[in-house]
Amino acid sequence: MSQPINHGDTINTENLKKLRAIVSPWLAHALLWLLPLAFLAISFFFPLSRIFSLTFNFEFLTPESLRITQHALSFTFYQAILSTLLTLLLGLPSAYLFARYDFPGKSILRALTAIPFMLPTVVVAASFNALIGPRGLINTTILPSAFRILNSEFTRSVHPSPLSLILLAHVFYNTTIIIRIVGTALASLDPKLEHAARSLGADTFHVWKNVTLPLLRPAILAATLLVFLFDFTSFGVILLLGGSKFSTLEVEIYVQAVKQLNLPVAALLAIIQLICTLLFSILYSYLVTRNPSPHASRSTNQRRPKTVHEKIFVISFIFLLSSFFLLPLSSLPIRSLFRLEADRGQRGEVQYGFTTDYYTELFINRRGSVFYVPPIQATTNSLGYASATVLLSLLLGYPVAIALANPSRLEKILDPLIMLPLGSSAVMLGLGFIITYGKWLTSPWLVPFAHTLVALPFVIRTLQPAIASIPQRLRQAAASLGASPFEVWRQIDFPILRRATLAAGTFAFTISLGEFGATLLISRPEYPTIPVAIERFLSQPGGLNYGQAMAMATILMLLATISILFIEKFRLPNSGEF
Repeated sequence: MSQPINHGDTINTENLKKLRAIVSPWLAHALLWLLPLAFLAISFFFPLSRIFSLTFNFEFLTPESLRITQHALSFTFYQAILSTLLTLLLGLPSAYLFARYDFPGKSILRALTAIPFMLPTVVVAASFNALIGPRGLINTTILPSAFRILNSEFTRSVHPSPLSLILLAHVFYNTTIIIRIVGTALASLDPKLEHAARSLGADTFHVWKNVTLPLLRPAILAATLLVFLFDFTSFGVILLLGGSKFSTLEVEIYVQAVKQLNLPVAALLAIIQLICTLLFSILYSYLVTRNPSPHASRSTNQRRPKTVHEKIFVISFIFLLSSFFLLPLSSLPIRSLFRLEADRGQRGEVQYGFTTDYYTELFINRRGSVFYVPPIQATTNSLGYASATVLLSLLLGYPVAIALANPSRLEKILDPLIMLPLGSSAVMLGLGFIITYGKWLTSPWLVPFAHTLVALPFVIRTLQPAIASIPQRLRQAAASLGASPFEVWRQIDFPILRRATLAAGTFAFTISLGEFGATLLISRPEYPTIPVAIERFLSQPGGLNYGQAMAMATILMLLATISILFIEKFRLPNSGEF
């Protein structure tokens, strides 16, 4: 006899299938997030909570600590505002140059303006030190010759102040942001809008005021805020060019934590900076997402300069940009190959001129000290840290990028969470590691963990578009033909993801090579990196120490440039810039 159909069992089975259809994708996405969130909790949120806990001890709120906080905060805003205004002064005309005019060598000049932004801040600081610093090319060669007949007091008066060096380095570092964001928006404007305004009788000024500027305002505001954010959190440039006398929040956190061992005051400064940077980051995201892009045009706005005024403008800015960006970059290798001052303790005749001693001395322990770490060992340490950072970043970044490629409600919540380290400074991250894992500072493994925390958001953002671009129909077709999951990955996914993986890995490698803020706080003296070794040599007197700093900075610039070329070669064409 046939068994009667139990409709209740049928309903329960259908409900179970629906439940599995809902729970299985959610569980799969949760598993993808498990390891990255655990890493973020251990490396970021727990140290951040320890920093917050220190600020609840109000005994440290003395008049002196409040004075230090007020001075650091005011100078941070002061130098950031000045740097931003100077960057706009150079960046806006430069953006107009690239957006509206076509001239020979345009692509090369545009790439040249972008190189400083990709270089480590230590290299940028060393470049200006090599050019116009107290022991740079200008002050050791040009000025002594030009003012030999004048008294030394006047000669000293023409030396640039440390604040001037800081401001110039910030402009050098951030001008490309204005060029790329504002220039791209300006180049995409529909020329018909301006033509229509001119046909109604508007002159050039009123066209710019009433048509162009309102359309560019969101791009200008976003670029300005981004430049201000980078200037506000600047550390390596200010410490190396200005020293601890020019105490921004970043520098003062380092001084209080490492020099003064005053962790509560350092924690207070870190919290203030975190609040400021998060507010600026939220405002920047609002400007980028809420304001529509200018009216795009398929026709190009670029043309050859025609009038005399246009030709003068183009030629003068080509010369200005070429000089401003080439001179510091070229001064670094030149200064590392020429002896222009005596070594520390050297007596007798000094052999000035071309030399390779600064490079050969990288391998020699001249003083025979047991505590000496050869600079070449710092290079080895940096390469080892960078390799570990690449492995950790890819291991943690791939699961998150896969989850974000097909986002659910869970991803909309967790995506901003994984990007939070971008809103905090590297010095604050280092301070959190000191407070939380001080007993493990003897281990060199803390350094790649800190570097991974900085590099992970960039790795995720590089991998995510590539994973999202993989057509699902290709995977389904391969699976229907009997291909195993591994074969599907090898034949379909890997060829598409290979370029993005190389670009993401190179991003992590470059960030690790140049990371300075967190490394200076948590690295052991016997395990220095290249940026830390450069800072040590620059802080010591003598021509040999300075020359070795220039040689190491040149090596770091070469490694970073090679990495930049790899990133440009392998990144996706439409992956964006900022």
